[in-house]
Amino acid sequence: MQVDVIIVNWNAGIQLRECVDSVIQYGHSYIKRIVVIDNGSTDGSENAVDGLANVTLIRAGSNLGFGKACNLGAAQANADFILFLNPDARLFADTLTRAFSFMQRPENAKVGICGVQLIDELGCISRSCARFPSVHGFAAHAAGLDRFIPRLGHFMSDWDHGNTRQVDQVIGAFFLLRSTVFNALHGFDEIFFLYFEDLDLSYRAKKMGWASVYLADVRAFHAGGGTSTQVKAKRLFYVLRSRTLYAFKHFNPFAATLVLLVTLFVEPLSRSALAVGQCSLTSFKETLSAYGMLCQWLPRWIFKGVTR
Repeated sequence: MQVDVIIVNWNAGIQLRECVDSVIQYGHSYIKRIVVIDNGSTDGSENAVDGLANVTLIRAGSNLGFGKACNLGAAQANADFILFLNPDARLFADTLTRAFSFMQRPENAKVGICGVQLIDELGCISRSCARFPSVHGFAAHAAGLDRFIPRLGHFMSDWDHGNTRQVDQVIGAFFLLRSTVFNALHGFDEIFFLYFEDLDLSYRAKKMGWASVYLADVRAFHAGGGTSTQVKAKRLFYVLRSRTLYAFKHFNPFAATLVLLVTLFVEPLSRSALAVGQCSLTSFKETLSAYGMLCQWLPRWIFKGVTR
């Protein structure tokens, strides 16, 4: 049993080399190949892995987005499993050994996607799983209600992630799945430039009868936030855009329109109020900038079908 590891890099700095080194060091005999897709980095981080044994570096030349870059890397894969790993993540000595031990058991033959417990720099467990979104979940998040009542939203921040269980979605930072599942789903949907592509794939896998399981007794490191923290306004715009696309792909037209309306008219108010309450002019400006980009994109999507 072998795995192809796909890593999408965009200005990850030293984290990319640390990630690849951890795969080389702790991959044991499981690793068939490591594919790094560089999405037009300007920090030279991709050069640190160029020429490493068993590492294929694909220079995309521009930022393709996460899902499209993953698909490009997966086109090189032919192992039994594919592991999509963020450049700000690192494997531990027994991460793959324990994950594959679980996936190989006969009773887990219908587990298509596997995630592990992610630990940050402080040794804290990240809340990394989610429920499939609903209209009321999106609305609760837009209004900021899930900050006070976490179970209202689709992020599973109300659960301590301390036990192994079947979940709707595991985070794409460590996203291990059977190649047969990925190929049957034709990979990630490239309408999503960033965010929701892993959620969308998990939902489609569930509809085909495949389960997603979170393993609490298997660990990996994940810094969290990734390089998207470098461009916070754009990050928020990508979230809002991908949420809209997800809603119109998977919800009925009435429900999807409700999601769009609360995104446009409720969330900017709640985010602005939070920024004012925190006396954060920066957060306020980031919200205005993100919604400016969203309002520029919406007419192009509605009238021309532009999704990216």
